[in-house]
Amino acid sequence: MAGVRSFFLFAAIALLFAGRYGDATAAARGYIKYKDPKAAVEERVEDLLTRMTLPEKLGQMCQVDRFNFSYPNPSIGQEIFTKYMIGSVLSNPYDTGASIAKRVELANTMQKLSLSTRLGIPLLYAIDAVHGHNTFINATIFPHNIGLGATRDPELVKKIGAITALEVRATGIAQAFAPCVAVCRDPRWGRCYESYSEDPKLVNLMTESIMDGLQGNAPYVADFKTKLAGCAKHFVGDGGTIDGINENNTVVDNATLFNVHMPPFELAVKKGIASIMASYSSLNGVKMHANRAMLTDYLKDTLKFQGFVISDWLGIDKITTPPRANYTYSIEASINAGIDMVMVPWEYKEFLEKLTNLVNGGYIPMSRIDDAVRRVLRVKFSLGLFENPFAEGSSLATEFGSEEHREVAREAVRKSMVLLKNGKTDNDKIVPLPKKVKKIVVAGAHANNMGWQCGGFTLTWQGFNGTGENISRNKAMNLPTGKTRGTTILEGIMKTVDATTEVVYVEEPNQNTAKLHADAAYTIVVVGEAPYAESQGDSTTLNMAAPGPDTISHTCASGMKCLVVLVTGRPLMIEAYIDFIDAVAVAWLPGTEGQGVADVLFGDHPFTGTLPRTWMKSVVQLPMNVGDSAYDPLFPFGFGITN
Repeated sequence: MAGVRSFFLFAAIALLFAGRYGDATAAARGYIKYKDPKAAVEERVEDLLTRMTLPEKLGQMCQVDRFNFSYPNPSIGQEIFTKYMIGSVLSNPYDTGASIAKRVELANTMQKLSLSTRLGIPLLYAIDAVHGHNTFINATIFPHNIGLGATRDPELVKKIGAITALEVRATGIAQAFAPCVAVCRDPRWGRCYESYSEDPKLVNLMTESIMDGLQGNAPYVADFKTKLAGCAKHFVGDGGTIDGINENNTVVDNATLFNVHMPPFELAVKKGIASIMASYSSLNGVKMHANRAMLTDYLKDTLKFQGFVISDWLGIDKITTPPRANYTYSIEASINAGIDMVMVPWEYKEFLEKLTNLVNGGYIPMSRIDDAVRRVLRVKFSLGLFENPFAEGSSLATEFGSEEHREVAREAVRKSMVLLKNGKTDNDKIVPLPKKVKKIVVAGAHANNMGWQCGGFTLTWQGFNGTGENISRNKAMNLPTGKTRGTTILEGIMKTVDATTEVVYVEEPNQNTAKLHADAAYTIVVVGEAPYAESQGDSTTLNMAAPGPDTISHTCASGMKCLVVLVTGRPLMIEAYIDFIDAVAVAWLPGTEGQGVADVLFGDHPFTGTLPRTWMKSVVQLPMNVGDSAYDPLFPFGFGITN
């Protein structure tokens, strides 16, 4: 036995010396493990982490608005990368684009500055892309998530995720703040259209599919050329706030939390989501940005989430009331709770100074900093950023906004259409509409408004009105002018009807409209909501936007045979009109391809969509969801007339 022990002791010493001198030899050759693409990701992360100073670590935990960096003059703002070593940049909702070549040049200019630092850690460039590359002019804009939920078509949603990823990557951006996996339980919430459904099972189905499209069927990213890092949001419970008020408090028991709101995040973690965004809202009185029990104890320790947790825009500021009342406390509370990357659009110098003081003072342990940086680096290595840091937009430019992509969006529009009523009786169905008649009337401002049919988070945060020609743009970027590409619902109708059919468009009907066009075979009335996003969309009434009610009364209620198309991000109050309307279809927020609406109205494709959420009779019933004991809807979850 002594001989055996001596052998193992000798072997251990030999390995120790071989490793020590082997490392020295490798170092002499200039070998750096974190730069070795053949080394395991975790080994590369740990090697790089040991080489980093505190300022370098804290820079990786900070994401700033890209407008801090002046383009095309990189001398203004380059200190973001060269001095403060910021690890991530986002484009805000008013950064509507440029030519693809200009945007790629911008991304690569910023990346070169990041790589010029001592350790050469690449930049992670991010953007909102919630229904296509929605802030970039002439991108393919898909229906918002509520419409995709109505399709119940996971393969289609996977295609949409893949197209979104490709168009985002074509502009040099590596991360999208998507998918939104909230389970909206109250349509009064201004973000309800970002939710696929009130039903967590349907949200799960869509979440799995969109992730496969965005990231590929692999942890983090399968193919960095055409895929990107996703971000599941907003953790957790933002779809269940009291009265549907945005950023409010969600009061739930554990059964509701873990059976309704948590399942999509659990699925996203299992699928390898790269990042998760914390919600502005509170959970049982605790702000999510400061909720250690959820962010660390459950998400990281129980679910074993390996990516990084990112704050929302100025999210840590809102931990206190009023925001920034005690910014030092907000930083301490959020980082110790488990936020790994903080979205600090503008005040990054103050943030880094205060964070440094908190670490040096022992208020935030170095182990917490290392955990945060480890997670950010893990995603960057897994993305392939260290080997392929520069964008290659030119190879993808021909596919950006292509007809092939728009055909997928058009398919999504028609599959999302839900037919709620077809004729006042079973014997007088009017859908599909005849194409060849003497004359038809199309009424309502929503029929010919690209911005209104796209909804919020399109070109700008709150969406736009009209064609997109008047969007304010950064002149230094040489941005294009002219309307964003697409087809309005009216244009789709005009392309679909017979060449001999006269189409009369009346934007705002009056009391004389019915008499003036008494010879029309039927009227298509297109009404709904004006664009909104987040708190600006909160509604206590869920009434359609004016002059929608008058448009209906001056057409349908006056005796004209009519079909009403609702352009909306959620159920609206329509019970008062339903009896004198001949037919009702819901187009949701269809995006740029309004032709898809005409495809089903005129029978070129069947209605197949079904309601992804309950349609209430009155707001006093809310919140009301499928499975509730007192369930008395106007149209139930899953309803939809198919043909």
